[in-house]
Amino acid sequence: MEKITKEMTIEQVVSKYPNTIETFFRYGMGCIGCQAAMFENIEQGALVHGIDVDKLIEDLNASIKDSVEEKK
Repeated sequence: MEKITKEMTIEQVVSKYPNTIETFFRYGMGCIGCQAAMFENIEQGALVHGIDVDKLIEDLNASIKDSVEEKK
């Protein structure tokens, strides 16, 4: 399973792992549909919102891990 990294764009992550939308919203990042999500990477978005990027990445990866385990 590929891991989400802070260099990935928000749009890449949401397109590949739609279940991460809830995690982004929980962190106050409601920019899923905005233009910035297409070119802004997760680290840039987290910095703009004052979010701990390492914790966000950890939670995003946990959400995709949970999703994969549910499908088994």
